[in-house]
Amino acid sequence: MTKPRRHHTPEEKVAILRRHLLDKVPISDLGDPYGIHPTLFDNGQKQFLENGTAACAQGGKRRRADSDGKDRQIAAREEKRRRKHEVRSELMEEYVQLTKELGEP
Repeated sequence: MTKPRRHHTPEEKVAILRRHLLDKVPISDLGDPYGIHPTLFDNGQKQFLENGTAACAQGGKRRRADSDGKDRQIAAREEKRRRKHEVRSELMEEYVQLTKELGEP
């Protein structure tokens, strides 16, 4: 009688690999609780490491996009501040001109 095939979620697979790589738990000790044969574990680890470059490349694109968004946001705020300064300057000029015309100190 064969055991039914067990499918692990991606989160479970990463947790198992993390235990092996970071906590230094031997593959033989991970096989029993998770029902993983060492050969299957090696194949999964190889696949994970090969696809890790894709995850890093996507992260880099997101960071650049975030940086561009922040740069645009900063530029927009600086433009708003510049316009605000111009309006205040014009209003102050008008105020000074009116006070001179009215003869107020």
